[in-house]
Amino acid sequence: MEPPAEKPGEADGPRITPQLLKSHTGEFSLESILLLKLQGLGLADLGCLGECLGLEWLDLSGNALTQLGPLASLRQLTVLNVSNNRLTELEPLAACESLQSLNAAGNLLATPGQLQCLAGLRSLEYLRLQDPLARLSNPLCASPSYWAAVQELLPGLKVIDGERVSGRGSELYQLCRDLDSSLRPSSCPGPRAMEAQPWVEPGYWESWPPRSSSILEEACRQFQDTLQECRDLDRQASDSLARAEQALCPEGLASSFVF
Repeated sequence: MEPPAEKPGEADGPRITPQLLKSHTGEFSLESILLLKLQGLGLADLGCLGECLGLEWLDLSGNALTQLGPLASLRQLTVLNVSNNRLTELEPLAACESLQSLNAAGNLLATPGQLQCLAGLRSLEYLRLQDPLARLSNPLCASPSYWAAVQELLPGLKVIDGERVSGRGSELYQLCRDLDSSLRPSSCPGPRAMEAQPWVEPGYWESWPPRSSSILEEACRQFQDTLQECRDLDRQASDSLARAEQALCPEGLASSFVF
């Protein structure tokens, strides 16, 4: 899902000010801000954000940004999220020499050529231009050659759209992509693959209703009978002890033993 195209007059909106930054971070000096979350504020102007020279982690997702000019001064920036905005170019990021991770899904990037500015970022390893779970994408992602074009343009990338393309584990992702491609319905004539069938009969996993068991009922009856016999024996023993006590200690004879 690409964001709606900008209309005349829509560029006007909230802008970043020193007061806004200080209220969100609690820092008195803009240069001391290291982490900043400004998502979903409807921001249309980055204002004084370029003065946060020590910034390393920045989330600007879910705003109304059309350009990233002030970010060109953020040389320490390593993680940037500008997803779900209205960006048509990423040129200012060419100066962010420490950038390692960029999420630009849900913008208006139309061609792979608009990513050329990222080619000089030697530390960039993680790039996201579409997010199926969040339904965010860019027009350029609709091209069948999108992945190949991005890999050719940015060969240093290790992860594209959450999938590893190089390094340890990339073979597994490639295998999964190949399997997906082979399982897609084909328009070419030929024998159709057999439809998958369940390996157990219908109703196999359904719970069975409890059944009465004559053996269990008989065992319960015998247990109840034995328990009643024990109670009768206990009562008889108590009566015998009471009679014995009366015979050994006649009424009116005090015992000389104290226990």
